[in-house]
Amino acid sequence: MLAVLLFAAIPALAQEPATISVLERREIALDSGAGMAGSELRLTLAYLDGSGWTLEAIAAAANESARILRQCGLALKTAELIRVAAPGRFHDFSTPLSRQLAAALQLRKPTIYFVAGTRQRPAFDAEAIGRGNSRTRPELRDTVWITRGACDLAVTLAHELTHVLMDSGEHADEPGNLMREETAPGNTQLSVVQCARLRENATANGLLSLP
Repeated sequence: MLAVLLFAAIPALAQEPATISVLERREIALDSGAGMAGSELRLTLAYLDGSGWTLEAIAAAANESARILRQCGLALKTAELIRVAAPGRFHDFSTPLSRQLAAALQLRKPTIYFVAGTRQRPAFDAEAIGRGNSRTRPELRDTVWITRGACDLAVTLAHELTHVLMDSGEHADEPGNLMREETAPGNTQLSVVQCARLRENATANGLLSLP
């Protein structure tokens, strides 16, 4: 019986990709508002093949996040969706392995990575890495890592992306604010001051294109 089980496992092992590679690239339209003429933000959305993510779930979350960030005068018209093949050890967020993944792919920033889980401790469902918290891990600069455990996916995406665009890990206490520590469907608002900071820092860091 043991020999049979080992034999059955061989095809599964053989199917795991040996290297990191891009399997597919496609452009998707985002609903940031008809005729929107604000500063343009172009996202890269990368997901690991076999990590449980689907194109439909990612596109829906990106669309809703675009509508949330529209309040700050951002135009998210398109995004590049990239399906990535990588050995299973890269499917969970881990600083040393994810640095290797990002370095191998060299994707346009800001990049949102959709992964299976996390090996970081403490474990977060999503993590944003801007300029201020990437000095010892420069390959991860201007990226967001979202796991399958993340709730309220669109709000989580908008929240973590705002951390990157603001280049700040600060949270807000105001009811309904997007940057409250706990993401929730009703927390989608950004103040005038937050929007101004977002646009200023993101533009200075080359993440926004002026109209």
